[in-house]
Amino acid sequence: MKLKLLVLLFAASLGGCGDGSGGSGGSNGDAARWQPAVTDTWQWQLKDDINTGYDVAIYDIDLLDVPVVTIATLHAAGKKVVCYFSAGSSENWRSDFSEFNAADMGNPLDSVWVGEKWLDTRSANVRRIMLKRLDLAKAKGCDGVEPDNVDAYENDPGFPLTADSQLEYIRFLAGEAHARGLAFGLKNNMNQLNELVDDVDFAVNEQCHEYDECAGYQIFISKRKPVFNAEYADSYRYDAAARQAMCASSRALSIRTLILPLELDDAFRHSCEL
Repeated sequence: MKLKLLVLLFAASLGGCGDGSGGSGGSNGDAARWQPAVTDTWQWQLKDDINTGYDVAIYDIDLLDVPVVTIATLHAAGKKVVCYFSAGSSENWRSDFSEFNAADMGNPLDSVWVGEKWLDTRSANVRRIMLKRLDLAKAKGCDGVEPDNVDAYENDPGFPLTADSQLEYIRFLAGEAHARGLAFGLKNNMNQLNELVDDVDFAVNEQCHEYDECAGYQIFISKRKPVFNAEYADSYRYDAAARQAMCASSRALSIRTLILPLELDDAFRHSCEL
């Protein structure tokens, strides 16, 4: 009955959800929100049916693809839920892709994900769509959000984006997330950690051990803001000695590291906390 009630409440909340054009909830200031702890454990899965059986404190799952019943199930089990979406790229498989204008989209991302293009994050239309996604995260019951691809200025997006425009966009998103009572995670963007640590609630990193970048996150740890890291290198998966050495380093830095498939489909999982 508890799970059914949660689903019914979600359906009712959609009826009152704003259109995202003005940042619903933004005028009321920061709402009370969850703050993850440095000691929290996590699981990250963005593809396929979510394996809800891990004994962790936090699940990071896809905002647009995961049904509300999965979020309700995780909440019923005492988990917190972070919802992933791309804030810096269009993805032609997403349900709201048609809302992007041609002028909003720039160069393709240099990644494994075909059909993804950088966005002009200065665009009012792009920001309107992102506010709708934050509204959806609130309505679905997410406790926090993990907006991806927020380092376009360091790449070749096809627009004259700068470090300053990137900082402004991330702060805009974080402020709107906080206004909805959502924790906000900074994804990668290593070069702006110091500037943004006070604006966000946690960090999600990929491959900081492989690229010897993990020490940069001590600014987060010093402020009691957790760092959740994923490593993909085969050496960490198949070489027990390499994995043990990396995990020892991760634990010494108070970083929560998982060894996962690049597709994030739960094909395998090694945790440095085990």
